[in-house]
Amino acid sequence: MSVEVLDSSTILAFVEDEEAFDVSIRNRFTQLDTNHDGLLSYKEMLKEFQSLRVFETHFGIDVKTDPIELSQVYDSLFMQFDHDSSGSVDLKEFTVETKRMMLAMVNGLGFLPVQMVLEQDSLLMKAVERESTKVAAVRVPAPTY
Repeated sequence: MSVEVLDSSTILAFVEDEEAFDVSIRNRFTQLDTNHDGLLSYKEMLKEFQSLRVFETHFGIDVKTDPIELSQVYDSLFMQFDHDSSGSVDLKEFTVETKRMMLAMVNGLGFLPVQMVLEQDSLLMKAVERESTKVAAVRVPAPTY
């Protein structure tokens, strides 16, 4: 985990960079697909849902959430991804829904930068790393006199 600064433009640029986004999505999908069948089951997606920390409160303090409520939230999230109600999520469904959720974050963040604690392999971290690489590439050295 690390603390990073990002804003909506960081995420939007990452999502709009189809090559970087698609590679990151495929890599994430492959990491989650532990049985290598090309589909994500509820069990495989559960780890990803838990990493979202949907019930974390302010200042990083976790609250004890009712297990039934937590299960309902995870079920609902899975249904969002499982567009065809097949009981599993394929790469296309995963890509479409992840993109939709990231664009929702863009709309929610606005233009002011925020500090966030990010997991090292998260898609948001990939967006920050992509932006950092782009910024470093355009830096012009100071003239020497």
